[in-house]
Amino acid sequence: MSADNFVLLPQLKCLMNYLWLLIGLIVLMLGAELLVRGAVALAELAKISPLVIGLTVLAFGTSAPELAVSAVSSLEGEAEIAFGNVVGSNIVNLLLILGLSAAIVPLSVSRRLLRVDVPIMVVASFAAWVAAMNGTISRLEGAAMLAAFFIYNAWLLHSTARDKRVAKAAAAELGETADFDKVPFSKFVLNALLVLIGLGLLVVGAQLLVDSATNIARAIGVSDVVIGLTIVAIGTSLPELATSLAAAIKGERDMAVGNVVGSNLFNLLLVLSTAAILAPTGIPVSQDVIWFDLAFMTLVALLCWPMCQTQMQVTRTEGITLALLYVAYASILVADAKGVTMVTTLKPILCYAIIPLLILGILGKSMLTKRRRYITEK
Repeated sequence: MSADNFVLLPQLKCLMNYLWLLIGLIVLMLGAELLVRGAVALAELAKISPLVIGLTVLAFGTSAPELAVSAVSSLEGEAEIAFGNVVGSNIVNLLLILGLSAAIVPLSVSRRLLRVDVPIMVVASFAAWVAAMNGTISRLEGAAMLAAFFIYNAWLLHSTARDKRVAKAAAAELGETADFDKVPFSKFVLNALLVLIGLGLLVVGAQLLVDSATNIARAIGVSDVVIGLTIVAIGTSLPELATSLAAAIKGERDMAVGNVVGSNLFNLLLVLSTAAILAPTGIPVSQDVIWFDLAFMTLVALLCWPMCQTQMQVTRTEGITLALLYVAYASILVADAKGVTMVTTLKPILCYAIIPLLILGILGKSMLTKRRRYITEK
């Protein structure tokens, strides 16, 4: 074999890694599509509201790629990719997905989301940040987050059952005879099969994605956590993006916001906890990630809370602002990977100056809106 052939082999290997990365993303998207389609159909047969579908079925279906990737990464000793995938996916969900969806159609926010689910998401984000501050998210902390996940979903199931009882009573008062419980067996089998096939494709796609992303990270000298925060995070968030955009366009705005909030809760309480439990020594977290990426994720979650309170919706302007924040965040990550020295100054400005100023500005706007409404009503 000639010397030229030896030169070509590393290039071919690099090309194959990118090819497998693309194939992994495609398989993940296909698996998520089948899983979501089957799960949503099952939920609709059970007469569950669009908001609850977004918070549970869609959230689980679109977070399944993150769960598969993080579980495989942790078992293979690549816990940093698992952690970067969760943090990066949550940032993508709140900034890019919610932002693009709101930029297309202003998204209405229900009182239930505002009073319960969004605050829980903020608290869960702070909890993950605090857990990581000693440099490791331990198995015990992972188990605590997993317990919180089961408590939250038990409460969701309880409230859903209560809502169905109320709907049945209302239908009975109107003399309607709609059956809320009977599910056609053939439809159940078909959609359950879609869910199983989707889960299988997710596992295969996750394996391809983790392997190729790890190889690319090592080949170009970028840390595993940066790859997890960018390529893997965006790739595994594509189901959320497709689902939220489709829901927003079809007018299911509660479902679009519920999908984002539910996915973030699943990522923090199920995906991150599973990764921490499966990793032999927990998940190691560097100081840079703690004080930039994790802090940024938490502050962005906090930003979304007052944003949802203004007129009970996320407006187009706010959506564009969120999307631009993601562009700024991703640009800083890329610049940091390339060794740009200015990044050390830009990180704290974005995280601890721009985001808090936006929070204060939106809170001020919300208070002014309420004051004007009060004066008008008087």
